[in-house]
Amino acid sequence: MREMPACRTLIGKGISMRSVYVAGTVLAMALMGLAFCGEAPQAGGTVEGRAPGDVGRFGAVGDGQADDTAALQRAVDCGVGDVRLAKGVYRISRPIVIDLDRVGYTSIHGGGVARIVMAGPGPALRFVGTHFSSADPERFGPEVWDRQRMPLVDGVAIVGEHPEATGIEAIGTMQLTITRTHVRHVLHGIHLVKNNRNVIVSNCHIYENRGIGIYYDDVNLHQSNITGCHISYNRAGGIVSRAGNVRNIHITGCDLESNMSPDNPPTANVLIDCRGSRHGTAEVAITGCTIQHNHASPGSANIRIIGLSGRTEGQDWNGEGLVTITGNVLSDVHVNIHLKGCRGVVITGNTAWRAYEHNLLVEDCSNIVVGPNNFGRRNPVESYGDTNLANNALLLRNCRDCTLTGLHITDVWRSPAGLVIENSRRINVTGCTVLDCDGAGILLKEVSDSRVSDCLLRDDRPTAGSVPLKVIGGSGNLITDNLRQ
Repeated sequence: MREMPACRTLIGKGISMRSVYVAGTVLAMALMGLAFCGEAPQAGGTVEGRAPGDVGRFGAVGDGQADDTAALQRAVDCGVGDVRLAKGVYRISRPIVIDLDRVGYTSIHGGGVARIVMAGPGPALRFVGTHFSSADPERFGPEVWDRQRMPLVDGVAIVGEHPEATGIEAIGTMQLTITRTHVRHVLHGIHLVKNNRNVIVSNCHIYENRGIGIYYDDVNLHQSNITGCHISYNRAGGIVSRAGNVRNIHITGCDLESNMSPDNPPTANVLIDCRGSRHGTAEVAITGCTIQHNHASPGSANIRIIGLSGRTEGQDWNGEGLVTITGNVLSDVHVNIHLKGCRGVVITGNTAWRAYEHNLLVEDCSNIVVGPNNFGRRNPVESYGDTNLANNALLLRNCRDCTLTGLHITDVWRSPAGLVIENSRRINVTGCTVLDCDGAGILLKEVSDSRVSDCLLRDDRPTAGSVPLKVIGGSGNLITDNLRQ
């Protein structure tokens, strides 16, 4: 065979003819494989001008009538990686499974103009990886970095048409990233199960679903960020973590509204329930969010953390926690912030109002720090719906080793006091302002070894019948330097 000039040049540079032949053969096979798996007969045109990953190449119609399940699955299975959905409605009847170890790196793009309608049970998109370990670099198999890392969903709408349809499910993934995605009318919006690591959900709209918006379902998952999302009107909870082994949840800059229903068991816009797990959920930051609605649902809460993940042998006090709640606006539920069985929670810089039972309810907790927060109500002379039925109480019950400082508490009605502390010890209350509350400013009931100092306690309402501070039982307390009416 006569050598071509280009081949002579390569050989002259130390590259063998065999290498050139092998490289050419591999390239040809790749192109032939793409052509074989990529192009299916089209009802309304040709594949010319389409990107390699355009699902139209694989037979997708996108008219909302045809079943595009097989076409979308072909696009994924082909291994092209960058799967593109042009403007249209893609109706599917079973989950599109992205088996990352088999198909390699995969992203699903809709450009904000593509809608997937899930007309069957299960998730519209199911991402499956093989990483069932921690995020320690030493714990990764090479296949995770070579074929699986950072699966991506961007610019896609998912709508359910089946009672058991789900939006996106992830199992065994590393760096799952979901951005600019809309999920509606499914059971759960994003369902995280078994084991995942380093999840990012940002700039998404998860709206009006029958179950939970983002569901950590008994999952082993460390490092997840939820940022800049609207998560609203999901009937069983907004962001929910149950059991599992979950660490490092960051919820930042989100709008979380009315993720509950009068027809469902009590839930919350953010619910962390550690029961049923040896590990539970801890190391959580909830910052800079608007979290509100609705008080029509019994037992509703904006943030509820149940930290009882099981007693450690030899210890009589073991609750999950290590949580920061800061810079949020909270309103219009039965309880704005509810902590039960928690340890190590900081609450500061929040505005909480229109709580029909409690602005703050802390039960069976230790090492809770509540700093400057504004606990009150909407303008008390303004009638806004039934806002005057809100009690806005604050209660610490069966707690120990807690600090409350710089709180601004106003207009607590139909409660024994603006701030009630009962059956607790080693509680430090300093520098608080408690104004115009029914019953008393502060009530200590069976509290011991605690301090109340440097607080302003007044009720200047014309018909006020409250007292500044009331103590029932208890012992070893220091009450000093308070300004009382």
